[in-house]
Amino acid sequence: MVHLSTPTIQYRHKVIERKIRYDSTVVEHKCIQLKIDNQKTVLFHKVLNSFTMIADQNKLTIPKGSYTLAYYWKDRPFNLYIWRDNNGKHLGAYFNIVKNTYITDNLVSFEDLIIDIMVLPNGDYFILDEEELPEPLDQFENGFVQQALNSLIDSIDILLSQTISETENIFKHEKLLPWLNNR
Repeated sequence: MVHLSTPTIQYRHKVIERKIRYDSTVVEHKCIQLKIDNQKTVLFHKVLNSFTMIADQNKLTIPKGSYTLAYYWKDRPFNLYIWRDNNGKHLGAYFNIVKNTYITDNLVSFEDLIIDIMVLPNGDYFILDEEELPEPLDQFENGFVQQALNSLIDSIDILLSQTISETENIFKHEKLLPWLNNR
């Protein structure tokens, strides 16, 4: 593992996160770009309305005033949202299976492929929205979604622990407070 010095988070600028749903509807959020390089970007977004996700008998509630640290990769078939409450406590995480991720200084765009994974703070995870698919998972998008899901599940523990560690070391809660309190 490579240890990096903790850089100071500098205010970058506002960017648009554009999710293109499978039915072609578009959802956009204004975010603050925390980091960008050739292959990925990290965005900050304050949660303005509480929401709850349910899988089996498990609930994950993200309260108003918490925030998202969102990771997008050009070369991976998923993106990742890590949620913290307004005190910096890890609330959970969420993977979207996606394609055609596009990253610029002003826009992050991706096509959502319906299937998601909700991850509780204890690491338990649940595959969501399979019932919304227009055809069986193994046939959907010519098997691409099934393959992406299998690959993600095979590496989910390592990927999530590394990314959560990065959020705690690089994107420290104290440095994000001005945006959390003033947006």
